[in-house]
Amino acid sequence: MATEAGDGELAATLRRIERAAGTLASASVTRMDETLPWFRDLPAEQRSWVMLVAQAGVRSLVEWLRSLPSGGDRDGADAVTDTPDEVFAAAPRALARSISLQQTVALIKVTIDVVEEQVPHLAAPGEERLLHEAVLKFSREIAFAAARVYARAAESRGAWDARLQALLVDALLRGDSPDVLASRAAALGWSDAPPVAVAVGRSPGGEVAAVLHTIYRVTRRLGLEMIGGVHGDRLVLVLGGTADPLDATAKMLAGFGPGPVVVGPAVPSLDAATDSARAALAGFRAAPAWPAAPRPVAAADLLPERALAGDPEARRSLRQDVYAALVRAGGELLETLDAFFAAGGVLESAARALFVHPNTVRYRLRRVADVTGFSPFTARDAFALRMALTIGRLDPSPPVGPGLGH
Repeated sequence: MATEAGDGELAATLRRIERAAGTLASASVTRMDETLPWFRDLPAEQRSWVMLVAQAGVRSLVEWLRSLPSGGDRDGADAVTDTPDEVFAAAPRALARSISLQQTVALIKVTIDVVEEQVPHLAAPGEERLLHEAVLKFSREIAFAAARVYARAAESRGAWDARLQALLVDALLRGDSPDVLASRAAALGWSDAPPVAVAVGRSPGGEVAAVLHTIYRVTRRLGLEMIGGVHGDRLVLVLGGTADPLDATAKMLAGFGPGPVVVGPAVPSLDAATDSARAALAGFRAAPAWPAAPRPVAAADLLPERALAGDPEARRSLRQDVYAALVRAGGELLETLDAFFAAGGVLESAARALFVHPNTVRYRLRRVADVTGFSPFTARDAFALRMALTIGRLDPSPPVGPGLGH
């Protein structure tokens, strides 16, 4: 049976290391202060945490050396214990958020360098080589332990961020107060870069963190702000800092599942993003009615389908921004538009019905496009105009005339 190092091999060395533990930890922190400029700038509390970790590291080295077999394969699995993982338990989890993995590796290297320099003084006669090899192997285990600590911290932080994002997106969809939106966005480090827009599509499925990571890679490359969440089978993205949300969303299509992707209108800030979210969601629900819709498609391009699906904002927009605008512009535009639709879109037939020259009809229809933003000569726009006429005439409110407002 193999004897433990504490009972035989390296026993004298272990006793020396135990007696020198405090001195080694202090020397390591002093070396960090001398060689690492960023370490000198750390707050006193965080420097004390590093001191605790250094002391725990020396104690862990002793325990690890005791666990080594006195002979045989020192590279085998028997030489590895969970002791190195316990080193980082000496400091609060906040240390992993304050000091990066790269900086932690630098701290470990300094500590190992100090211990290696002291090997001639720490090792009992004849045990110098054994101690030097053991320290090198222990440093490898410590490095792996640090990687595990930061990996767990990253997973925990990622899961927490995903929950916060889901809560923020849910608050947007519910239309919560701006204060609620602002507090949750601040917790996520959101920089309210205008304009802000919301995009909605089908989720590709799988882990939410993985779904959002695909989108994050694109937004980082584009220099945009992004908060996302998966609600049921829908992927909802809040985009900030993009002058053209439709174009930005087009670059993220790989992160969506199959089906339509709808982009709400750009708004000045996150406070107003509820309006963009509502339009995008309404458009997503209505998008199947337009199979040939582009991908992505603007929610404003789905006004007729949204109105048919019962979206009150789409009905309001068609009534007030389109029908009322035509009424205010003068009755001849409505009359010409009715004649044009009744003639099946044939300019000459509409002109005969109105007893005017075809050029007059053409001019008036161009005026319709100028006034409403929809051209009667385009099939999609003509559909929206016909919906606007129908909704405007069915509305129970009094007709809107020139100078009467909405």
